[in-house]
Amino acid sequence: MDQPAPTAGHQGPPAAPPRLRERLTIPVLAFGGILMAVMQTVVVPLLPDLPRLTHSSAGAVSWMVTATLLAGAVLTPVLGRAGDMYGKRRVLTGALALMTVGSVMCALSSDITVLIVARAFQGAAASVVPLSISILRDELPPERRGSAVALMSSTVGIGAALGLPLAALVVQYYDWHTMFWLTSFLGALGVAAVWWAVRESPVREPGRFDVLGALGLAVGLTSLLLGVSQGGQWGWGSPRVLGLFGAAVLVLALWWWQQLRTRQPLVDLHLVTRPRVGLSHVAALLTGFAFYANSLVTAQLVQAPKATGYGLGLSIVATGLCLLPGGVTMLLFSPLSARISASRGPRITLALGAAVIACGYVVRIADSRDLWMIILGATVVATGTTLAYSALPTLILRAVPASQTASANGVNVLMRTIGQATSSAAVAAVLTHHTSLVGGVPVATLHGYLLAFAMAAAVALTAVAAALSIPGDKAPAGPAPARSRAESARDDALEGA
Repeated sequence: MDQPAPTAGHQGPPAAPPRLRERLTIPVLAFGGILMAVMQTVVVPLLPDLPRLTHSSAGAVSWMVTATLLAGAVLTPVLGRAGDMYGKRRVLTGALALMTVGSVMCALSSDITVLIVARAFQGAAASVVPLSISILRDELPPERRGSAVALMSSTVGIGAALGLPLAALVVQYYDWHTMFWLTSFLGALGVAAVWWAVRESPVREPGRFDVLGALGLAVGLTSLLLGVSQGGQWGWGSPRVLGLFGAAVLVLALWWWQQLRTRQPLVDLHLVTRPRVGLSHVAALLTGFAFYANSLVTAQLVQAPKATGYGLGLSIVATGLCLLPGGVTMLLFSPLSARISASRGPRITLALGAAVIACGYVVRIADSRDLWMIILGATVVATGTTLAYSALPTLILRAVPASQTASANGVNVLMRTIGQATSSAAVAAVLTHHTSLVGGVPVATLHGYLLAFAMAAAVALTAVAAALSIPGDKAPAGPAPARSRAESARDDALEGA
């Protein structure tokens, strides 16, 4: 095979075949992404039993989910910026290590306070995907980058689909602490694998870390997401929730003002306000909302008692297996997403993915009584999610300089998180207002589930409009020649300039 001609400043013999470590970079990063999603999901089967196991209230136990959500939302853009400044592999390893420490704490304790703190540590792993995508941009030539980024984006759904049945099986047959010992071992393996197989990126943006901006973002996001996640329990019109929303508006407004006037801000808002970046973030929020309703509603629907007339009364293990085809589909369709983005552009892939999500909910509305139709509809939604989630980081990579890819993708993941939190609150509100008594117990009606599907489909169609509004860019004609890491870093740094 002919080698590309050497460029000025890059003389020498042809590059040697990639070593084992280089060949394992993509699988190791994908393992980290799957592990992160598994770690976020494994606690779900435990939630009904944790009040008894930890001698605490159901409200206290719910904080094991809320703490992870809040920590992930706050730390993702912060760690993304730190990765751009101090080294992406270094920060990625630290995030996986924090996740593993949290898992060990859960394995050693039954105290609810310790468990909540441990789950907050695990929230740091939300930054794994944006940091890994940034590393792939720095390390891979363009012809390999698209498929690798698509796979990395799909790991979120793959891990979530694997985590639920895995956790259910462990909880059913072993002590619940065993599950966290297992995830601790996998986490330690992930830390060691990243340190061994992933090279540190040469692309940095030196400067001074914006501590004030990080604190402001943390306070503002915590107020916003705490209000969204606890509004149903505390009451949407309660002084606590209204106060949190008011604080979020005030603090985030001051944070925006501070970011625009800081020489080295945590988030480059001038970049965010560009249509290609800003509309990508809007599409991420809408897609996160539409996608998350699928998992929430499917799990509740198939576990509903048969006495409801529509429920299947499935166990937690069987419920997880119903979602498993969607995870497998995400793995299989990620290469297709990369090919569509390469030929038609990532915004078309994003719009197509959101449209497929809407079609999946149409299937759910048409028939939510037969198990095979439920699995089919959920799998169609997962397919659309693969296309959309794989396109989002590609849009960001094409729109921002190489030195800001981790922080920009971190903001994009943050927008997905806000969309998911909003989806959870909206679905809960819909189902709460459409209930009937079955055996003296209030249970959501089928009409409530169908309304939740319709709401998610409408949001997905809005995401289609947002995606098509993103300004397009011209794809390069023909395959690009392979380049060295230094050349890629130099050329990528010119993008978006």
